[in-house]
Amino acid sequence: MRLSRATVANLEILPGKSERIVFDDALPGFGLRLRSGGKRTWIVQYRVGTKHRRITVGSASAVDPEDARKRAREILAKVQLGNDPQAEKTEARTRAAITMAVVAGQYLVQAKKRLRPSSYAEAERYLVRYGNPIAGFPMHGLARRDVAVWLNDIAAEHGPHAANRGRTCLSAMFTWAMRQGYVDANPVVATGKAIEETSRTRVLSQLEICEVWNATRDDDYGRIVRLLLLTGQRRNEVGDMRWSEIDRAAKTWRLPANRTKNGLPHDVPLSSAALAVIEAVPVREGRDFLFGEKAGAFQGWSKSKTSLDNRITEARVWFWGEQAASLEPWRIHDIRRTVVTHMNEHLGVLPHVVEAVVNHITGPSKMGVAGTYNRAVYAAEKRQALDRWAEYVFERMKTRG
Repeated sequence: MRLSRATVANLEILPGKSERIVFDDALPGFGLRLRSGGKRTWIVQYRVGTKHRRITVGSASAVDPEDARKRAREILAKVQLGNDPQAEKTEARTRAAITMAVVAGQYLVQAKKRLRPSSYAEAERYLVRYGNPIAGFPMHGLARRDVAVWLNDIAAEHGPHAANRGRTCLSAMFTWAMRQGYVDANPVVATGKAIEETSRTRVLSQLEICEVWNATRDDDYGRIVRLLLLTGQRRNEVGDMRWSEIDRAAKTWRLPANRTKNGLPHDVPLSSAALAVIEAVPVREGRDFLFGEKAGAFQGWSKSKTSLDNRITEARVWFWGEQAASLEPWRIHDIRRTVVTHMNEHLGVLPHVVEAVVNHITGPSKMGVAGTYNRAVYAAEKRQALDRWAEYVFERMKTRG
């Protein structure tokens, strides 16, 4: 029997049976499955080795017999070429279930063990919070165009530098996914950076240091900025500061190795001014972090920085009038470079001591016994440098009002 609209309409399940399969005489392997509930489905049956496979082509109520026959021919042609359409369908279904969100979760679990806390937080931010628009995409289905659209959206909302960070995080995840066998290619490749980043040289002037300090408030962000100015440490090191790291008796902030960029424990002598900023931070019950809300560390860097810049501009207009120029664009990381530059140029602190202050010790000196010896020797010099630096900052503010 050739399966057609007319012949199919007359087919019925045999008495006492729950299912019946009728095969087409013109195309071996092509058939119609009838079930007791009234459901009729086009199928293709074929053999792989000694095993029979059966694959569904479509519902008889939705797919015309000739269209079903055409699809069946295509499937059987694949079988003739040595392929297994049923296995391919199963694999496609499995791949579709491996979404961006699923792989991102697995990637972050292993990444947390090897990344610094700040790097992990950044990866989590871009892959989970900012990654929501592409979370449901199958890993194999995410195309370069999809990545480009996602990066463009991040650039529009958070700026081009944020888009670059997101691109780096997504590419790292895909590289890991390739090693795990989830994907065969990285769609991030050749998407291009939102902006080419160059080495920055921005250093705040003495006046700008005063302006930044005076524009800070007695809130988390204000205290973070003041500590950045007084210590010269990295943004996330200060933003993620913990009470357990503060040794009040020794007036020292003890950064563990897993919190520093170079993987070395780092003791930061606290000047009286820096310690006063820390002592002014309200202790939140059940929290080790000085700054931030709930269980995590400080968030809201961009919004807080914008508010700070606006207050600086308002102060300039109040002092100099409407013709006052806006503050030259700057970033929070520029504070670290500012501390280093002013210590070198205006306080005459020796370069190796400045490097020790900001934990920028590199090369053989940071290894083994030599590294331990150097940190011990520089402890007094670091404290003297940071005490002098705090005095320098406050003297500038006195002379400039």
